Amino acid sequence: MQNMFSNAERAEVLTQALPYIKRYTGKVVVVKYGGNAMIDEQLKQQVMEDIVLLWLIGVKIVLVHGGGPEINDLMSKLGKKPEFCDGLRVTDKETVDIVQMVLAGKVNKTLVTMLETMGGRAMGVSGMDGRLIEAKMKDERLGFVGAITKINIQPISDLLEKNYIPVISTVGCDRQGNTYNINGDTAAAYIAGALGAERLIMMTDIAGILRDKDDPSTLITEMTIDEAGKLYDEGVISGGMIPKVDCCIEAIREGVKNVIIMDGRVPHSILMELLTDEGAGTMVTGG
Repeated sequence: MQNMFSNAERAEVLTQALPYIKRYTGKVVVVKYGGNAMIDEQLKQQVMEDIVLLWLIGVKIVLVHGGGPEINDLMSKLGKKPEFCDGLRVTDKETVDIVQMVLAGKVNKTLVTMLETMGGRAMGVSGMDGRLIEAKMKDERLGFVGAITKINIQPISDLLEKNYIPVISTVGCDRQGNTYNINGDTAAAYIAGALGAERLIMMTDIAGILRDKDDPSTLITEMTIDEAGKLYDEGVISGGMIPKVDCCIEAIREGVKNVIIMDGRVPHSILMELLTDEGAGTMVTGG
C-alpha cells in the first residue's frame, strides 16, 4: 500500500488540499460521532486519525459522541432489557445511571485516550460538567430523557482556547440535580449553534439523504431548509431520517453555517468532506 503513490503524487495531494486547509484553519467544526463508525474498531481508529489530523492543521474540532450499543451491552449484562418509544430510549432511574456510567465514563475516556495516543490533546467532559447541557424532562413516558433548555458553552470555549479537542458525552442535568439522557444529534446541533460553528458533521449509517432510499445513486448532495420542507411533504425524508434532518435545521437556525449528513462507515469520510472538491453526503444550508 505504501508504494502505490510516488512522493510527487503525495505532494500533489497535499497542495490540492491547501485551499481547504486555509478555509478551515481557526474555524470551529463540530463532529457528531456514533453508529457503526463507533462499533467497528478499524473505523473508530480512522475517525480519530482524521480528527487529530484536522486539529494539527489548526481546525478547532469538537467531538460530540453517543454510545447506544455500549449502553445496550451493559444493560444486557445487568439483566435489563432496553425499551424504546418514538425512537428514544425509555430511561428510568436505573437506566439513566447506566447511561451516565457508559457515556461519561467508558466511552468518553476511551475516545480521549485514543486521540491522545495519536498525538492530539483531548479533554473529556459530560453535559453535566459546568452545566454545559441544562435540560428538563422531555416526556413523562420516556422517564429521564431530557429536552435541552440551555447550553452553557463557556467550558468548551475555554478548552478550544487552550488548544484541546473537547470530547463531549451527551448527558445533561437540571437545577435540582437530576441527570438526563440527551439525544446525541440534538446535543450536537445545540452545541454547534452556541459555538457559531463553521460546520456540523453528522456521522450516520447511510450515505446521506436519498430520493430513493434503496438507490445510493439518488443521493441529494445539497439542499436548503426550504427544500427540506418539500422533501418532508413528498415523503423523501421519512422514518429515522426525520429527527436527523430536524436537528440539521435546528443547528442552522441556531447559527451554524451548514450541516453535513454523511456515511460514517466510509473510511476517512470527514477528510473527504472537508479537504476535497467532492465532499461526502448531503449538505443542508440556510439557503
